[in-house]
Parts: sequence; structure tokens; C-alpha cells
Amino acid sequence: MSEREKKRPRRTAERILEVTLGLFNRFGEPNVSTTLISAELKISPGNLYYHYPAKDELINALFDRYERALNDLLLAADDVSNVEDAWLFFHMLFELVWQHRFLYRDLNDLLSKNRRLETHFQFVLKNKLRAMHAVLHGLERGGVATLTSAEADPVATAMVVVTTYWLSYEYVRDPRHALEPESAAAALGRGAYHTLALLMPHLDSASRAHLQALAAAYLPD
Repeated sequence: MSEREKKRPRRTAERILEVTLGLFNRFGEPNVSTTLISAELKISPGNLYYHYPAKDELINALFDRYERALNDLLLAADDVSNVEDAWLFFHMLFELVWQHRFLYRDLNDLLSKNRRLETHFQFVLKNKLRAMHAVLHGLERGGVATLTSAEADPVATAMVVVTTYWLSYEYVRDPRHALEPESAAAALGRGAYHTLALLMPHLDSASRAHLQALAAAYLPD
């Protein structure tokens, strides 16, 4: 087999994933069939099945890409030392969630149907929790936050809950528009702000003021 022939299936498989991700994000995974995916790609169902024999394999492949990107991003939590660092970190986290929003939009449904996702999402939650604790420790080291160990655990857990279910909240609040691309910036900004707002009682006065200034500058009225 030539090098060109080896690369062609990989390019086709990647294109299938990109188109599938777009459809899942736009319509929700339960509403997208393999027939729709193959029609959107203008390929035969047989060609689609050659690369991904079942819809769950498409979901798992997209989740694997998300999980790798998430784990890389969560390492940046170790570098947070002030409110501006935290603001950037959470914006990047919500941007990654937005890029794979079908997972969060249909999370409970996906977990109930897909044993592999059910298992792996436990690791996602565990890694998010570790990252939230890293953010709290970094802010403490930076001298801008003060939390006791008894306070840190529930705050970190609440931050995981907000980052995991924020898009579900946005969708319930405005089902017709919340997950449309034009709503992304506002939804991501609100998610980042409300995650950080959990820290308000524990920040020093200058950092609280700085967080409020960031929100005023970057969030719509």
C-alpha cells in the first residue's frame, strides 16, 4: 500500500469525526442518525461503517479526543496564582466544553446508554476536581485567597458541578438560542464568572474588585 493510500483512510476518518461533531453539537446526539451523517458527508453508509461500524464508536472517538484535550488543559490549573490567571483558565475550559457541547447537552442520556462513557466520565470528574483544588492552592500561594481545608473541598466540588452542568443550565434557561454559535461568548463568559464567583467570600478585597471588573468588561449587560 502506498503512503498516499495509507493517509486517505485517516483523512476520511478525521473528516467523518469533524462533520459528526458539528451535527451532534447543532442538533444533539440523539437527533443525529448515521444516515444523516453519511448524507452530510456525501458518502455511502457503507463507507461510514467501514471507518466507524456503530454510532457508539463515533461517540467514543469524539469523547477520546475531548478527554485528551481536557487532561492537557487541566494541567494549566497548576499555574494559576491570581484572579486573572483563573479567569483565563476557566474561559479556556469552557471553550473546550463548548467545542464538545453535545457531550454536556446530552450527558445523562449518553451515560445511560454508553457504558464506556459512564466509566470514563468518572475520570473526567476526578481530574476536574484535582484541577479545582490546584486552582484554590494556587490562589492561596499567590496570597489572594484564604480557605480552610474544610472550606476547600465543598468549594472545589461546587466548581466541578458548575463547569459540568453550566451548559445544561444555559439550555434550560433559553432552549431556542443557548447552544447556538452566536450565544457562545456570553454563555462561556457567564460560566467562567459564576464558577469564579464561588470564590468571592474567600478572595481578598482587591481580587474581588478585579474579578468584578473583569466581569463588567467582558460580560454583556
